[in-house]
Amino acid sequence: MSTRKTPVDSLAAYLRRAGLAAEAALAAQGDPANQLELALSRQKAKLPLSPELGEMEQLFLLLFGASTDLETRHHRFGPGAVEGLLLHLKGATDLPLLERGLAELQSMAASAPAVAEPLVDWLAGQRSSIPRTTIETKVDQLARALLDGNAVLLLAGAARALTLAAEGWPIRTIEEPKTEGVIRGPRQGFTEAIFTNTALIRSRIRNERLRFETTRIGELTGTRVTIAYIAGLCQPTLLDEVRQRLGRIKVDAILESCNIEELIEDTTWTVFPLVKATERPDVVCASLLEGRIAILTDGTPFALSVPTTFNEMMQSPEDYFERFPIVLLIRVLRWLFASIALLGPAFYVAFTTFHQEMLPHPLLLSILNAREGVPFPAVIEALMMEIAFEALREAGIRMPKQIGQAISIVGALVIGQAAVQAGLISAPMVIVVSLTGLASFVVPKFSEAVSLRLLRFVMLITAGTFGAFGLTLAVLCILVHLISLRSFGAPYYAPMAPLIPDDLDDHILRAPLWMNRKRPSTGSPRDRTRVKKGLGPQNRMPVPGEEEKP
Repeated sequence: MSTRKTPVDSLAAYLRRAGLAAEAALAAQGDPANQLELALSRQKAKLPLSPELGEMEQLFLLLFGASTDLETRHHRFGPGAVEGLLLHLKGATDLPLLERGLAELQSMAASAPAVAEPLVDWLAGQRSSIPRTTIETKVDQLARALLDGNAVLLLAGAARALTLAAEGWPIRTIEEPKTEGVIRGPRQGFTEAIFTNTALIRSRIRNERLRFETTRIGELTGTRVTIAYIAGLCQPTLLDEVRQRLGRIKVDAILESCNIEELIEDTTWTVFPLVKATERPDVVCASLLEGRIAILTDGTPFALSVPTTFNEMMQSPEDYFERFPIVLLIRVLRWLFASIALLGPAFYVAFTTFHQEMLPHPLLLSILNAREGVPFPAVIEALMMEIAFEALREAGIRMPKQIGQAISIVGALVIGQAAVQAGLISAPMVIVVSLTGLASFVVPKFSEAVSLRLLRFVMLITAGTFGAFGLTLAVLCILVHLISLRSFGAPYYAPMAPLIPDDLDDHILRAPLWMNRKRPSTGSPRDRTRVKKGLGPQNRMPVPGEEEKP
């Protein structure tokens, strides 16, 4: 009679040796309620490796629920033909690289030890196409290696295993950022692969003081999150605060950097973004060079930068790639149109409803003639148009790109013209709402533009209820709110409140780079000097035809 153990008996025996009696009982019963898989997933940090390949194969099949993307294969190594079990996840592993590396190891194994334990050390020390090979002794370490896209090799008779670095996740090629386009400047944008993103940063800051610290967040997703900073420039207190805020995150899943943003910001009770998100490596590098800290999340092209200010949200990367006289004009226009995006319809409603005497007489007559026959008050008229405009904008974003832009533009023209002809909306209101919608696109950061779009409705209702007095009070409330906000302890409305004169050279106006000698104090950099004195323009070339002065 055969005494060969069945897979169920083998797994139960292994769990009893590991000290998991309850789990061993479930395995012996065949796990009728499917509880063993979840129990082992919680206890896998306590599971040691077994020299029995059958036990390990059954364990990993159980841990991964016999998932169809988990592939198991048997190989033999060395002169003793030691049996090996190879595990990897299809689609997550670079299969050609893995096959090539295994073939090289098997061809070199003629001089390898014939015993399993020394063979593990011998294989780990060989050079092959596989860039990195490590030895692990715990089941949870091997499970994490598999989930990272590596392959696992177990040898019969050895209580240790090899992890083969052969990640092959599908990676999107580096492209131009979609949300932060510029006319002049770098065209590279982050991808969803975190190591590609760290390489893009390293290619721009080629200094040994650039640091990357990686941790995992998410009980189920185990998402890799990397902190980037420049040692000697970043304040240790800021770095400790970032580590502490990330360390206290206990959630089941992190799927995008916004999940982290909501969990680390100073307060959620504000419409203004307190953490800057960007998909441009040059923007992240500029933040690091100012003493700030970047947070990169695996699976998303958007990196976070802390601390940040309201002023930063109004800046574009192109501000530093053009000559400063051009930037002066662009920044003034940007702040002007940001004010229009927030207050345009509110001013129109306040003046036409409560303060007609403040309008020039010809303009007032023109507005009254246009509003003749419109059945709604100006505030209701503006609300209807704003809601319709927002709906068209959302529809243009969500619809397929081939027709989305055409639908949004044609829809706005057709609906606006039809509403005016039907007498439901006045022509001046269409002009005001259209100009306001256009102004919101001038704001560089999408999150900041959305904040202004949301507050526009508040300002509109306030102006339609209390006129200019209510509008003034609402603006003061927004300013007080901005002044009270903090981003990782830094004043959000700096350098205006509190007033920091040294930082005003890069606020609404931008001074020439040779005059911008100090780093902003918002990030509290340990070294504020970034441009030495005496770098202003100096004409040392003699003018042709003139004698050189002695």
